[in-house]
Amino acid sequence: MQDLTVAVAVIAFTFLLAGLVKGVVGMGLPTVAMGFLGLVMPPVQAAALLVVPSLVTNIWQLVAGPRLTVLLKRFATMMLGVCLGTASGIGLLTSGATTLAATALGAVLAAYGAIGLVSARFTVSARSEGWLSPLIGLITGVLTGATGVFVIPAVPYLNSLAIEKEELIQTLGLSFTVSTVALAIGLAASGQFQASVAGSSLLALVPALAGMLLGQRIRNRLPPEVFCRWFFVGLLVLGIYMVIRALSSAYA
Repeated sequence: MQDLTVAVAVIAFTFLLAGLVKGVVGMGLPTVAMGFLGLVMPPVQAAALLVVPSLVTNIWQLVAGPRLTVLLKRFATMMLGVCLGTASGIGLLTSGATTLAATALGAVLAAYGAIGLVSARFTVSARSEGWLSPLIGLITGVLTGATGVFVIPAVPYLNSLAIEKEELIQTLGLSFTVSTVALAIGLAASGQFQASVAGSSLLALVPALAGMLLGQRIRNRLPPEVFCRWFFVGLLVLGIYMVIRALSSAYA
């Protein structure tokens, strides 16, 4: 009973924190949830828990934007790539190779934190977008299937395009929603997203939404760039720690 109470408390705190981050910076819920839950459970279990909170919050972000139909047409090939890539990479997450999955997850978190800290920026021309979008989608999908995190390289890529702020937020919502659905289908197909897990994931939505509301209040008082800096520092440290821990346990 005590172990169950501790587990529920850890999950609730994690999704409260993840929702808070999303409320402040507009993304990061799956990233934070996978990072912290990956410390106390296999990544595949963490991925299953984040499905409902991620799906609900990202659909909210998606439908709130102004140009859904236009963005669906523009990024259709990228979303197709995400789906195909997730189907290709899901085997790592569901295979039981916990050490390899944890190492991959830590590496992705560390890479995302490092990219954010150096404020890496690049520009993609309209001419290159046609062939680059499906490739970025495919790579993002493979990493989604392998780690449960779907920010690399989708977020840096979308930031490189000539998209206005509101459209960018909606496009991120589109990418995250498709990634979550593809991840959920992959987990369900492998028997990792059953009714009991779906129920737990639904309950995790409560602290996630509470965290989002709190984060939105913090956003009005704290400069977003300050919060983002510490957010990326935290991801970098957490990712490096996960890689070291996973490798240490493998060779112990």
